[in-house]
Amino acid sequence: MTFEPTRAAGLKALADFLPKAGGSYAARRNYDLGAAGHPHVSRLSPWMRHRLVSETEVLRAVLGRHSASAAEKFIQEVYWRTYWKGWLEMRPGVWRQYRDGVAAARNRLATEGGLRRDWEAACTGDTGIDCFDHWARELVATGYLHNHARMWFASIWVFTLRLPWELGADFFLRHLLDGDPASNTLGWRWVAGIQTPGKTYLARPDNIARYTEGRFDPRGQLAEHADPIPAPPPPPRMAAPTGDRPDPALRTGWLMTEDDLLAGFPDLPPGDAGLPLCLMPCDDLRSPLATAPHVRGFTAAAMGDAAARHAGMFAEPVTASGHGRIEQVLDWAATRGLRQVVMPHAPAGPAGDACGDLCKALAAEGIALRRILRPHDARAWPHATHGFFRFKEKIPALLADLGGLRAA
Repeated sequence: MTFEPTRAAGLKALADFLPKAGGSYAARRNYDLGAAGHPHVSRLSPWMRHRLVSETEVLRAVLGRHSASAAEKFIQEVYWRTYWKGWLEMRPGVWRQYRDGVAAARNRLATEGGLRRDWEAACTGDTGIDCFDHWARELVATGYLHNHARMWFASIWVFTLRLPWELGADFFLRHLLDGDPASNTLGWRWVAGIQTPGKTYLARPDNIARYTEGRFDPRGQLAEHADPIPAPPPPPRMAAPTGDRPDPALRTGWLMTEDDLLAGFPDLPPGDAGLPLCLMPCDDLRSPLATAPHVRGFTAAAMGDAAARHAGMFAEPVTASGHGRIEQVLDWAATRGLRQVVMPHAPAGPAGDACGDLCKALAAEGIALRRILRPHDARAWPHATHGFFRFKEKIPALLADLGGLRAA
């Protein structure tokens, strides 16, 4: 299974999936068929994660082929992604708690030999639990796992292998092409009984056997109970971000991270030579450990695709990366005489952290950083106040307004 890191490939994958987005998806979406290539799910997540293809485009395409009721299950999956992002945007301290948890767990690895041995076995797929080992190796080899397999894997990691959930979330984030800070962090919290306090997800052998069509049957190998993992409560909820308004009178440059590779904001006409463009990948900040080469390669190629697609709007891009990325952006802005840097909003996560640091550094030089919010996010995120089922009540109204949104 390969994922070409271009918008064209993402749009083709969307077109190929559209006939299945209704009843076929609802009936077969939970089946992980391994070598068959996961034909019953969209596999759009690597492109959507980087907004090579946007949620709005996906929803419009699906609703152009199916009724909202026929495609209800798939539409809800699209909005789960949006919900997780909105939930974390209003509670960014949960991302910081997770990062602190990774650091604490890594300290334990340095001093607890048994824990390190078990963690290494889990990461390399050498636990002796066939299904888990297969999924670990599939993830490392392809950068992708079926969503149902992700849930089973996380449950076995936490409750059978009894490894820190933060290390499992870190393993996913380092290797998943669609590794999303919100979906990944909050999904692992949900499995562990932290996100919805007291409600855990326990992987069951009969469920695995059924939805892998007998490929795996781990009877007698898995934990039979799943007690919630202790964790601090989330910080108080903040208001959802509203986005900034660029000043059209200021000399402006455009910044892109891998979180959003669609330009498409019409409020900033290019100058005679195009807007100055800086690409700032932050995939190396996903983990204190090395991000997988296939993730780094996908990100770099996807950003190159974005720059090439918008060559008429932007000048030749500059890339700011690595530990010196902030200084590189400052140099780019100074040499081009910029007074304002505009970018799509980077949600809570590695890019969001880097942009917070960048905002302070630019402000010290008298340069504003303006972060623009997509209409899809601006409308949906404020509703992610509680659980998904309350958020789900807003989906019909959000869908009704799709025609009034811009294409991005």
